[in-house]
Amino acid sequence: MTDQRIEKIATTPDWYEPYKISQAIKANGLIHVSGQAGIDEQGRTVSQDFLTQGRQAFANIQRVLAAAGADLGDVVKVGIFVTDVAANLDKIKQLREEFLREPYPADTLLQISSLAQPDWQIEVEVTALAR
Repeated sequence: MTDQRIEKIATTPDWYEPYKISQAIKANGLIHVSGQAGIDEQGRTVSQDFLTQGRQAFANIQRVLAAAGADLGDVVKVGIFVTDVAANLDKIKQLREEFLREPYPADTLLQISSLAQPDWQIEVEVTALAR
């Protein structure tokens, strides 16, 4: 029988706790990581530079996955949300190359009008296999 438990995954500090959001949920052999933006442990935006925000978002994902006993090599699906695809498509490809490996995960890229904070330019969510 499949294990149906739902487990909350969090880092210390948990930068999403004040918002009543789990950083990730482990369930049925998968880890679902909430969208991560370019913020530090105190929830402050790290830079106005797109690549710097993107690198921080992926670093945050790495920390959350590590708390769940996984890493970016376990990622099977990525969702990337940006406020300007045309201006940043090459940078998005660069981030994929820096943080993801063959076989590259399935991926959805969406342009949206805004993210949770007005200075955020990118937010990344992933689904990974639990070990």
